[in-house]
This record gives sequence, C-alpha cells and structure tokens, in this order.
Amino acid sequence: MANKVKQVWASGKAVVNAWLAIPSGFSAEVIAQCGFDSVTVDMQHGVQDYLSMVQCFQSMHAHPVTPMVRVPWNEPGIIGKVLDGGAYGVICPMVNTPQEAKNLVSYAKYPPKGVRSNGPIRAGMYGSAGTYQQTANDEIVLLPMMETKTAVENMEAILDVEGIDGVYIGPSDLGFSYGLVPKLDRDEPEILKIYEKIIKECGKRGLNPGIHCSGADGAVRAINMGFKLVTLSNEVGLMQTYAKMQVNATREKSGGKA
Repeated sequence: MANKVKQVWASGKAVVNAWLAIPSGFSAEVIAQCGFDSVTVDMQHGVQDYLSMVQCFQSMHAHPVTPMVRVPWNEPGIIGKVLDGGAYGVICPMVNTPQEAKNLVSYAKYPPKGVRSNGPIRAGMYGSAGTYQQTANDEIVLLPMMETKTAVENMEAILDVEGIDGVYIGPSDLGFSYGLVPKLDRDEPEILKIYEKIIKECGKRGLNPGIHCSGADGAVRAINMGFKLVTLSNEVGLMQTYAKMQVNATREKSGGKA
C-alpha cells in the first residue's frame, strides 16, 4: 500500500492530518471521510489503547487516508507493535538527542536498516504475502517530536539522523520547556524563531517538518511558514468547538427563550 503522506509531500503540497483521542471506530470512520490526508491515533495523551487503535484503523481502511500513530514513548515494543497493527506513520514524543532519533529508526526499520522483529500480523494484509516487508522500510513515515529546549539545542544533529522523514513540533511542550504557558498556536518571537530554523534546516536536508495546530487558522499560518504537515486539533477539540458554537448561537438567537 502506497503511503499517501509521502505522495502528498512528493507533489510539493502540505499534508493535512487528523488526530484521534477517542477510542471509537465510529469516530475514526467519520473523521476518515472528511478529506484529511492522514489520521493519527494518539496513544500518548489520548485515551486510546492498542485494540482501539486497531479498531480505528479497521474503520478508516475503506477511505483514502494514511493511518498513523503517536506512540506513548520511544520504546521498541510498542513501536514494533503499532507497525504490525497497520500504522504507516509513527510520531514519537520527546526525542531529545540524535541517539534517541537513531533508536527510533532502529526500532521501526527491518534489517539491515534496523532491528524490527518480523511479524506484521495485520499490516501484512495491506499487500500480497511477503510484499509488506519489501516496502515497509521505505513507505513508513517516521517523525520524532521536537518539543523541548534540549531537542532544539540538538536540532541539527537530530535532523542529520538517516531514516527520519522530518520532525513533528509539539508547541505546548516546546513552550513549556522555555518557561511559557502551554498552548498550540504560538506567537512568541523566540518560539517563532525556532520554527523558522527548524523549517530552514529541514529544507536543507529534504525533510518534512510537521506541527500540531488548534484549527484552520493556525494550520494555514504554519503552511505559509513552510511546515509540510499540519494537524487540525483533534476530534475532541473539533467536537467541542462546533458544539459550543451551536449552543451559543441557539441561546443568542432565541431571544432569551433558551
């Protein structure tokens, strides 16, 4: 199965990514029909577990989206397991050093590029028998998260690690590590300067920087800055935002009857 994320990047466009915190195949099925290029199951801060991840993947399989996962940590067991379950992209939190980035690559790649164990129990069904292992190393997207002061200090060395496809910015944790309040769409000059450098350094290496946004406005701003993957909040945020808007509109327009 070709990776749509890599196809979008090859076309020169930015990837529009969805984010699933709710452990529901039905929610995943609805989101997968909304026009996103990829859909990421959040196993770090979402309330997803492994089985709910698989259910989300099964529900979105009929739709042209790339299934991805944010794993809870940079650990070989869970990285291999989400890939075996069908993830075609791994976003990994708190990668602070080049060695940790090398570890991520090693855990996610089959030999000789890595140490991933063979057993794609579900992912193997994406092609005919034996073909998955031939293409997985090239098709799977690997995005270590750059979200701490330490990671920024090691930026160029991390980006030099062979096998990653870019980095993914966690704006809340990044700001937090610099003594700022956690939020998504950042406007502090010191953080914007970091973004500019990440985009520049990724560009030098043919890598694709991604970032988590609160919605369309932040995503468009990020794309115009040069980010190549933007996440539009998550399904919880989208549901809350629209629900609040509808409730408020009902109360305002009811003339005090609601």
